Amino acid sequence: MKKLYITVLGIAFLTSCGGGGGNKSVDKIIESGSLNEMKSKRSEIVQQRDELSARLSQLDEAISKLDTLHKLALVSTMRVKDTLFNHYIEVQGNVNTKQNIVINAEYSGILTEVYVKEGQDVQKGQLLAKIDDGGLSQQLAQAEVQASLAKTTYERQKRLWDQNIGSEIQFLDAKTSHEAQERAIAQLKDQIQKTRVTAPFAGTIDDIITDQGSVVAPGNPLMRIVSLKNMYIEAEVPEKYLPSVSKGTEVQIDFPVLDKTVSSKVRQAGNYINPNNRSFKIEVDVPDTDGDVKPNLTAKLKVYDYFKKDAILIPQSLLSENAKGEQYVYVAEKNGKDSEGIAKRVIVTPGKTQGDIIEILDGLSPGDHIIKEGARSVEEGQVVKIIAEK
Repeated sequence: MKKLYITVLGIAFLTSCGGGGGNKSVDKIIESGSLNEMKSKRSEIVQQRDELSARLSQLDEAISKLDTLHKLALVSTMRVKDTLFNHYIEVQGNVNTKQNIVINAEYSGILTEVYVKEGQDVQKGQLLAKIDDGGLSQQLAQAEVQASLAKTTYERQKRLWDQNIGSEIQFLDAKTSHEAQERAIAQLKDQIQKTRVTAPFAGTIDDIITDQGSVVAPGNPLMRIVSLKNMYIEAEVPEKYLPSVSKGTEVQIDFPVLDKTVSSKVRQAGNYINPNNRSFKIEVDVPDTDGDVKPNLTAKLKVYDYFKKDAILIPQSLLSENAKGEQYVYVAEKNGKDSEGIAKRVIVTPGKTQGDIIEILDGLSPGDHIIKEGARSVEEGQVVKIIAEK
C-alpha cells in the first residue's frame, strides 16, 4: 500500500507538471482532442510509472536489509505429522452378574440348620441349610419297605406268568402295585430334597436373610449368593454408532472408585433400538480384577469405534469457516528467509473429533507448517515471522 501510494503521488506530480519529456500538459492534450497525442502521452506516463516502481522496489529492499525494526506479523506454527488415531465414544454403565441371586425356601417348616455364614465361599451343590421335613423321612422309610415287598411280589408273579402259571390279573395287579410304590418313593424324595438348601453355583454367601429357627414357607428369602466370576458391564450406546460397534470391539474400562483401568471387548451388541432414547445395549466382559470389582459398581467405558494408523490430527481451535461454510486453516510457506514465511489459506475436509482434536481427511500433508498463535490476525499472502514451532 505504501509503494502504491508513493507511485500515485509521483505520477500525479509528473502529470500536473507536464513533465516526462513532453511540452504539453495532460489537460491541454485532452482539450486538443488528438487521439495520437493522448496515446503517446499515456505511454510516456506508464514508462515513468514503471521506472518509479522499480526504483521504489530497490529502495524497499535496501531499507528492509538495514531496518531491523520493520513490523511483521508474529506467529507460532506446528508441523503436521501423521499419527495413530484411535477414536472412541464414552458411555457409562454398571457392573452386573447373572450369578447374583437370592435363594428362597421351597418347603414349609422350621429352618432347623444354617451351615454357612456371611462371606463364606461355597461350591456348587454344597448343603447350605436344612428345613424340617415334618416326618417325610419316616414316610420315605415306610414307603421303601412297602416298595421292596411290592417289587418281590411283582418279580415272583412275573416268573409264574412267564411259565403260564397264574392269571393275568394277578400279574398286572402286582406290576401296578410295584410301579405305584416306585412313584410314591420318587415323590417323597423330591419333597425331601426341597428341605435341603444347596448352592446353585460356586460363589460367596453375601447375606444371611433368615435366621436359624425361623418358620419359613415357599418363596421366603433365606440367603443371597454371589459369584464374582463372569461379570459384565451393561451400557447403552447411541444408535448412530451401530455400524461401528459390534461383538469384539475394543473397550477400555475405568472404575473411578477403585482408580483402576482395564482392557476388554464387547461380548454382545443388542439388536434392538430403544425408541425412548434411540440407543442399543452392549455387554462388556469384566476381566479378573482380584475380587475388588463388585456388582452394581459404576464404570466408564471408552468404546473404540474407529482406527487409522496414519491420521492427520490438529487442534479444533485452529479451524475457521468462510462464508461458504468451508473449513480452513492458515499454513506458513517458507519464503527463503530464516524464521519467515507467507501465510496461505488452505481449505480442509474435517473428519472425526476426539476432545479438542479433529482429524483432517484432505487439504493437509505431513510436513506442512500450520499457523497456531496469530492465525486469527493474518491474511492471505501476508509475510509472517515465525517465533516458535512445534
